[in-house]
Amino acid sequence: MTGPAINSVAWFEFGTGRPDKVKEFYGELFDWKYVLNTDTPAVTYHAVMPPGTQQPAGGVWDSDGKFSDYAIFYVLVQDVDATVEHAESLGAEVLMAPVSDSAGLTFARLQDTAGNHFGVFSAPAP
Repeated sequence: MTGPAINSVAWFEFGTGRPDKVKEFYGELFDWKYVLNTDTPAVTYHAVMPPGTQQPAGGVWDSDGKFSDYAIFYVLVQDVDATVEHAESLGAEVLMAPVSDSAGLTFARLQDTAGNHFGVFSAPAP
């Protein structure tokens, strides 16, 4: 099985102050399992494992109530910095500048010209 294609939606994320409620609801609805991700210090993040998969498909970020709840999608891109720059040239607003975790995953969050929140990410080289 191959991974997701570049420029395709390849991840989703819930940011919530009530992660147990989110995990319980979607776990019951879709039989999702969750694995604690420790790649980003001081962040409580659970990877979502859909049934029959070996790789996570999304995540649940415990915000501790520090920001409003959200659900967004992420697009896999070749180069996060270049994509953010291109998005800005098209009128997007950068909500979170590109950051990398300890595993080498780089991501950023943007707002499109219609006000929608979305993210882009790139995976570390194998």
